[in-house]
Amino acid sequence: MRQYRAMVAVGDSFTEGMCDDVLPDGQFRGWADRVAAALAAEQDGFRYANLAVRGKLIGQIRDEQVGLAAAMDADLVTLAGGLNDVLRPGCDVAEVERRLGECAAELAAEGRTVVLFTSTDPTRRMAGSTRLLPAILRMKAYVERTVREHPGRIVLVDLFSAPAFDDRRMWAEDRLHLSPEGHRRVALAVLEALGRPSEEDWRAPLAEPDTRTRGRKLREDARWLGTHVGPWIGRRLRGRSSGDGRPAKRPELLPYRA
Repeated sequence: MRQYRAMVAVGDSFTEGMCDDVLPDGQFRGWADRVAAALAAEQDGFRYANLAVRGKLIGQIRDEQVGLAAAMDADLVTLAGGLNDVLRPGCDVAEVERRLGECAAELAAEGRTVVLFTSTDPTRRMAGSTRLLPAILRMKAYVERTVREHPGRIVLVDLFSAPAFDDRRMWAEDRLHLSPEGHRRVALAVLEALGRPSEEDWRAPLAEPDTRTRGRKLREDARWLGTHVGPWIGRRLRGRSSGDGRPAKRPELLPYRA
């Protein structure tokens, strides 16, 4: 099992940690912070940076984050991106794959370990998402192929096949970002991919059944449409992003302290 001295997290809102518990400084905690905490417990002086910014497309991640991450003295990098592109109508999936591949190749150089992810399957939990599935499946196949082509250098966290993420309780009210339990499960998945044993199966469905009534679910659907879908469409029409002007979550590679 490889020991790591430093970790850099690269990506969008998924990696920024949106909708996890809020820290004293006002930032979301997120799965990447949880992974950093676990690795810091193994290694004195462990350092951590998180360059992720919500709303970023894969081209922006490549241009704004990857070069900075590669220049840092880290031996572990997590890379998640492309889903914001896929959510947009008319997405050029081949171009997203090309840019993701460039990011992965640059980050995997010089002996770094890179962690890649497959997306969860939104059709198993969110109505109206069927149109996204062909692109998500294509991206899944591309990520899996990239991992196979770089054995030992790039490792995979396969969220797509995990039944746990079919449960709405693993997601925040906006249904796009993970709940605290979702972030906890992803952290366990990353640590497992890095060879850390776990006493818990992060893929397993939640133990307690979902007891919400049909009426409550319908009310939640209506609130979701008005509170989250409407504003998201409005930003797309205006060419805006939730991350416009927002700095990286943790831009410097500094010793991690919980």
